[in-house]
Amino acid sequence: MALLSALAVLLGGASACTAGGDRGDGNPRDFAELKRWGAAEWDRWAQHHGFRNPVVPGLWSAERMNQAPPQQPAPAPEASAPPSGPASPSGPPASPTTAPPAPPSASASAAASVTAPATAPAAPPPVAAQPVPRPYTSYPASGKVFMTAPNGGTGQCSATVVADPARPGRSNLVWTAAHCVHEGKGGDWYRNLVFVPAYNSSGAASDHRRATLAEVAPLGQWWADKVITSPLWTTEGTRGGDAANQYDFAVIKVHGPEGETRSLEEVIGTAVPVWFDAPREQLAIQAWGYPAVAPFDGQELERCDSGRPGSRSFDPARPPMLVIGCTMTAGASGGGWFADGPDGRQRLVSNTSIGSQAHTALNGPYLEETARQALAYVSRT
Repeated sequence: MALLSALAVLLGGASACTAGGDRGDGNPRDFAELKRWGAAEWDRWAQHHGFRNPVVPGLWSAERMNQAPPQQPAPAPEASAPPSGPASPSGPPASPTTAPPAPPSASASAAASVTAPATAPAAPPPVAAQPVPRPYTSYPASGKVFMTAPNGGTGQCSATVVADPARPGRSNLVWTAAHCVHEGKGGDWYRNLVFVPAYNSSGAASDHRRATLAEVAPLGQWWADKVITSPLWTTEGTRGGDAANQYDFAVIKVHGPEGETRSLEEVIGTAVPVWFDAPREQLAIQAWGYPAVAPFDGQELERCDSGRPGSRSFDPARPPMLVIGCTMTAGASGGGWFADGPDGRQRLVSNTSIGSQAHTALNGPYLEETARQALAYVSRT
């Protein structure tokens, strides 16, 4: 799925670290240590891995957003297929999202080979993506994030406005994939990150037609102030689907256009609660996003009514990913996966992380305590 984005923030104040866990960079030594983290450890990590995202007026014109390519990493192998070899650098990727994006650029990047997952579940039946009826301002929690890479180039991902547990009714929080904000192992945060709710709501930019900024960003451009993601992504993420994707999520804190004093939630009128530790067997999932690789063009909001998810694991010690049938392609990365909660209200239960070579399935991280702590941390800073 559109795999790119960028950012993170200078979050928090001083803190202690978990015993035995200080490597001098704030990172956990392993997955088991991350599971023991509390607020102090998240604060320490943020101090070591801060992000600055100063507003650059006029940077994201309608034309530049229209032309931003999705990241094109290697697809995850089909559940029933052997591992894939490297993708051709000259051809389009055969997948929606995958692990960390390579630096965004207007041309496709050579994808790294992928390793087969530790568990190979039966492939879910494909579900055809369907266009969401316009105007998208009727569903303003969904939108797109745009970013530039540290070495240049632009990119795009999908994202969702989520509820802020510390500020009911006044959220400025956006949920997306970790690979949409950080390059992964050995890399850096993406830059110039902005969120555009209800992107291209009226269809003015469909088929890449020239449109005005007001037409493609009817609810404004919201620049990122802060970001939190899983340290497992920043230390392990690669360009092929692997265990790091089991924690491929990020939360972005944004602020409004100049002169806007209201929160993002107040402006768009909604924010989706996040459902952590959701019972897999009770979920009927809808996945939303802006796929950008043919037959899609990144200008249309699509959805897959995929029903009950399956499971997929690269590392059995970590929570298995959710897997659904869906034909969305690259560009949908970071897009929200929704299910009705016990109260009947729609909630976010995952986000698009990696997809299959045949464009028939998507995988998303299972959101449990680590994701809950990440949201709580950026909420209270």
